[in-house]
Amino acid sequence: MELIKRSDVDGKELPGRWIQLLVGKGESVSKSTAMTMGFAHYSGKSGPMDPHHHAEEIVYILSAADGWVRNGGFGEKPELGDKVPLEVGMTLHFPEKEWHVFQFDLGGHVDIIFFYSETNIFSK
Repeated sequence: MELIKRSDVDGKELPGRWIQLLVGKGESVSKSTAMTMGFAHYSGKSGPMDPHHHAEEIVYILSAADGWVRNGGFGEKPELGDKVPLEVGMTLHFPEKEWHVFQFDLGGHVDIIFFYSETNIFSK
């Protein structure tokens, strides 16, 4: 067993978010070829996030202030749906290749824990 504390994990600035990769391939703290798990923080410091899609994902909302998610569609970059306000304790399940984006009002933020199977977010 590996015990990993979030406070001990360095982060990486990516466009529109700050990521801490705890489990997975590549730059993760604990290596796995079967799953990826980490934390992401979205705020004005990272700037806006572009809509994206990837492997099937589960997201748990740890903290949110004036933040929301928009999702919808597969294939070429579609028009995303309405804002879904985020609250602490929500769980989101995105099917593989579904487009989505986390957004927030000025001064707001979204902080999540995410889980993927067999993928590495840094290679996408």
